[in-house]
Amino acid sequence: MSPRIGLDLPTILQAAVEIADTRGLEEVTLASLAQKLAVRSPSLYNHVNGLSGLRSKLAVHGLEQLLHVMTQAVVDRSGDDAVRELGKAYVAFARAHPGLYDATLRAPDPQDEEVRRLAGETVDLVVRALQAYELKDDAALHAVRGLRSLLHGFSSLEQRGGFGLPLDLDVSFRLLLDTFLAGLHEMKRRAKEETKPS
Repeated sequence: MSPRIGLDLPTILQAAVEIADTRGLEEVTLASLAQKLAVRSPSLYNHVNGLSGLRSKLAVHGLEQLLHVMTQAVVDRSGDDAVRELGKAYVAFARAHPGLYDATLRAPDPQDEEVRRLAGETVDLVVRALQAYELKDDAALHAVRGLRSLLHGFSSLEQRGGFGLPLDLDVSFRLLLDTFLAGLHEMKRRAKEETKPS
């Protein structure tokens, strides 16, 4: 079957994002996508390898978008300012695109070349954002892992309605980031203490 005129992968992904963000990732099926695009399901196979192929491409698309917003957030910033802006960008992305964010967590195959490349670029970006704290080797990677856990944990709990108390979530998030930053400053102080000549 020849590809339908006007139907391409970016168009398919945009429609899949809209379904995921408004109705949830589970609602992204070949049938729902075909209906939204006013095509027959077999037409989609010219662009994606079934539902699993679609979910993989959606995950890669989401990882690219998340990396882009995080990269933009840290331009010309360093230290606490860079970490705060990166954190805000991450949470804002998860809020704006709940379904697409979910796809980045559930669908990626860690062996997929694109997923590995994007994961590596994301780690590199965060390591650069943390340079002001002078963390070396494993310490830097532990800090990256800690920040990711903080951002994902907050975003995931918020998406699933896990914060039931009537408190401003942005204030809670700011306090959480401030606590993490205090920990980074303490790690930097300890590292300097350890390198002082006795």
